[in-house]
Amino acid sequence: MNKARRILVNVVLGAVTCLFCVGLSSPLMGTSASPTVQSSLTPSNAAPFQRTVERHLAQNLQNAESAIVAQGMTGSTMTRYVAVMTKEEVVPSTPSTFAFGAAGAVLMGDRLIIRGDFSNLASPLRDFATDPVDPPNPNITSGIHIHQGDVTVNGPFQYALNVDLGNNETTGRFSGEYTLTGEQLQALSNGMLYVDIHTAQNRGGELRGILQPY
Repeated sequence: MNKARRILVNVVLGAVTCLFCVGLSSPLMGTSASPTVQSSLTPSNAAPFQRTVERHLAQNLQNAESAIVAQGMTGSTMTRYVAVMTKEEVVPSTPSTFAFGAAGAVLMGDRLIIRGDFSNLASPLRDFATDPVDPPNPNITSGIHIHQGDVTVNGPFQYALNVDLGNNETTGRFSGEYTLTGEQLQALSNGMLYVDIHTAQNRGGELRGILQPY
C-alpha cells in the first residue's frame, strides 16, 4: 500500500476509534455488547480495537481478491476499496445499536467483487419480502445493499448483497459480484458508493460505510 493510501485508511480508522472511545463498543462476530463493555473502551485500549478493525478489513479484502483471481481476471489493474460501517454514518439520524461492520472490495475493469462481515445487530435483518419499500422493488432481495449517493443523503438502491447469517441472525457475512455501469464507476471513484445494513428494528439503516480506496 502506498503512503497516500495508508494515510487515508489511518484517518478513517482513527475517526472510527474516536467514535468508539466516546461510547460505542462492538465485539466483532461475537457475543452481544453490554454497558460494562461499553464503558471499558478508553483511549488506552482503543489501539487494540483499531487493530481488530484493520484485521477485518484485510481479511475481507483478501477474500475479495481471492474470488477475482479464482475467476481468472488477471489482465487489468486491480483497485482495492474498504468500508468501515458504523451507526454514525447512517442518515438522517443515528440509530441505537452496538453493531459494527467491515467490507473489502476489488475492482478490475468494470467488475466489482465485495466481501464483508457484521456483528451485534440490534435485531435480525429487515425482510424486504414482508416489509418492502414503497413501491416494492423485486431487486431488493436482502437487508444489505450498495447505494449510490453523497454521505449526507440516502441515495438510490443499486445492488443487494448475498448474506450468510450466523447462528443468532445478528452476525454474519455478506458478498456480491457486479458489473458496474459507467455512472457507478464514476460514483465509486468519487466516494459515492456506500454499503448499508437494514434491520427490523432500524428499518432505514443500522450501519453504513462509504467504499474508499485502500
